[in-house]
Amino acid sequence: MKYRIAWMKGDGIGPEISDAAIKIITLLGDIYGIEWDIRFYEMGDEAKKRFGTALPKETLDGIRSSDLAIKGPVGETAFESIVYLRQTLDLYANLRPAKSYKNLPSLKPIDVLIVRENTEDLYKGIEFKINDIAVALKLITEKGTRRIAKVAAKYALNRKKKVTIVHKANVMRITDGLFRDISKQELKMFDIEVDEKYVDAMSMALIRNPQDFDVLLTPNVYGDILSDEAAQIAGGLGFAASANIGDEFNLFEPVHGSAPDIAGKGIANPYSMFNVLVMALDHLWISKNDSSAMHAKETLEKAIESSIEKGYLTPDAGGKLKTEEVTKYLEQELKAYVR
Repeated sequence: MKYRIAWMKGDGIGPEISDAAIKIITLLGDIYGIEWDIRFYEMGDEAKKRFGTALPKETLDGIRSSDLAIKGPVGETAFESIVYLRQTLDLYANLRPAKSYKNLPSLKPIDVLIVRENTEDLYKGIEFKINDIAVALKLITEKGTRRIAKVAAKYALNRKKKVTIVHKANVMRITDGLFRDISKQELKMFDIEVDEKYVDAMSMALIRNPQDFDVLLTPNVYGDILSDEAAQIAGGLGFAASANIGDEFNLFEPVHGSAPDIAGKGIANPYSMFNVLVMALDHLWISKNDSSAMHAKETLEKAIESSIEKGYLTPDAGGKLKTEEVTKYLEQELKAYVR
């Protein structure tokens, strides 16, 4: 099979970890007979400096014409690039797994998937001022809630068959109340266990007993915050990946920012981008029924776990290796797993 990838390297450490991931996906393509047509586009702070916009039309068109879209982290232009892109392409489902690894310090063992509505809520960006009063509108729709609840159920059926609805309906009775009530209606249609938690209680429980949870279904803002918390419990944002999925388009990216303080030093943690590849390959398996993508994904998952367990880590995760060294070790692990 042949797939076109629109790749935006992003800002800060984005080009470094993107280059590492390109080496890995190229190797996987060679091993499993998948041909990649990788096309590079601009997005983020550097794009705005060069073109006057963080999301040039050429980039948007490139993403629309691709099978996969992959981006590195961007800097201060996140709202006008990635948030705008999520809404423009209706990438309504944001998937953020958090999983602890052997030999990687974590607060507690965790394996959760946060399914976050990705186009509504306060991140709709409807804000204005009236004299000395600033106003932000929280937008929750029945349609948006129904479709994200279905996504949560679909993934829960392939995991532990449990979904926790996260909301604050005791205070925001209309907006969060709608999210809670419609989610319950949709989830009743599936053979899964359903419970609910207020977002403040959820943030505490996720630290205290992360093993009690599997799939968390959240509105946009809560999911953004809880996913960073879950990533830190698992071992840090340097390992956290996310998927933005719509009915027609997709975008895969690390959860963390562009880390300009370490850009160019060769010590950026590339595992977040390696996990981005895991999610992208999984999407090809699900959407295209491509068994080669499935095998590539499974091999990459095993190689990542093995590399981390053997201590092939950058300084932020307690290791001493450079980005390129971690990448070379992962390549060795991949080759070992396909023998």
